[in-house]
Amino acid sequence: MIQFKTITRILFVTSLILVLESCSSFRNAARRNMTVAFYNVENLFDLEDAPGKADEEFTPEGEKKWSRERYEQKLEDIARVISALNEGDLPEIVGLSEVENEQVLTDLTRTGLLSNGKYKVIHHESPDFRGIDCALIYRPAEFKVLEHTAIPVRFEDDPDYKTRDILYVKGRTRNWEQFHIFVNHWPSRIGGVEQTKPKRKKAAAILKSKIDSVMQKKPRAHIIVMGDMNDEPTNESLLEVLNAQPPSNQNAELVNLMFPADKEERGSYNFRGNWNMLDNIVVSSNLLDNKGFEVMGDQGFIFYQDWMEFTNDEGVMYPNRTYGGPNYYGGVSDHFPVYIRLRR
Repeated sequence: MIQFKTITRILFVTSLILVLESCSSFRNAARRNMTVAFYNVENLFDLEDAPGKADEEFTPEGEKKWSRERYEQKLEDIARVISALNEGDLPEIVGLSEVENEQVLTDLTRTGLLSNGKYKVIHHESPDFRGIDCALIYRPAEFKVLEHTAIPVRFEDDPDYKTRDILYVKGRTRNWEQFHIFVNHWPSRIGGVEQTKPKRKKAAAILKSKIDSVMQKKPRAHIIVMGDMNDEPTNESLLEVLNAQPPSNQNAELVNLMFPADKEERGSYNFRGNWNMLDNIVVSSNLLDNKGFEVMGDQGFIFYQDWMEFTNDEGVMYPNRTYGGPNYYGGVSDHFPVYIRLRR
């Protein structure tokens, strides 16, 4: 009888401990903050000449003399930036552009402090002639991916023009809140801002159509749009076609969180001494309503440190790029990353 009571007590105590641990885990998950970032990493290529891609310059024999040493240095630098985004922890979700393939992403997630995050990789090959794509890395302990696909960006009036697909990822957090994430890299301004504007407006229209289809099924869906749009918050593609409004607009369905930084004439990219807010993060307005996950500060942030910068002879600061034409500068990227913090 004594033995039976002892066993019963042990089982009861063990069960109580498990319940308490479960409750503690749930509370921690419920209180969990989350950092979501986007980074144009400026031509993260491997060393191989891939068939069908115009990547010959990024080989040891190519114009840029791309070497194993330079490749590994770039991986280390990018990993250092991403690791520093979220003070005290690694970011949970990071969208990337200008990456060549899944292998460079795998190499990146195994570099430096990023290896501690046990990141998983999402990548789809897009038709961009240079072979640069959008991608996502995420920490599976914090975000479970349910589905992902590439959304083609095509132009009926210019079918031979090839650009990056939009990466769509659907997933949920540890507290079961669902997110729909879109990673973008819209057509560049090469050839003139006005001349190339229609292509960015078309990319915005394709994205808006997909967002609308998600929200028709679930009006309260959590939407996060991130990317190098090659346009700023006040440009037509973002403000009118996507209809991404400033955080102060109480009636907006979509909110561009980089408006505050843009209003302060800050940016993620410097062109000839002028800062441009080309890297944007747009969210559905329900991420600013104090229910479930919400955006801290109702705005996005630009991340930069001294070691990511270059100051020219005239005292103008730029993101320290890896290359300028064929010249190797040894910097991280010609863009600064942007990020938001979510809390609940």
